[in-house]
Amino acid sequence: MKPFQNEEDSIQIVDLTIENRLDRVSLYGNLDITLDKAGLKSANQLKDLLDKIITEMGKRELPDQIEIAAPETVKNPFA
Repeated sequence: MKPFQNEEDSIQIVDLTIENRLDRVSLYGNLDITLDKAGLKSANQLKDLLDKIITEMGKRELPDQIEIAAPETVKNPFA
């Protein structure tokens, strides 16, 4: 994943989903980092992704804060 480069990338680390957007990276779900080899693998995957995010953010002139538009509610076409 290349953070902030498109609106389509999505990866998963166990039950944690990471979605790429042009103005943000969204994380949702859960991730238990267990004290075993599987936990270490998950922790390293998360760290690698966070390192990429931080590196990309460091390359840019960042505003103090962005506004995230509220999602638009549409009529259910199946109702």
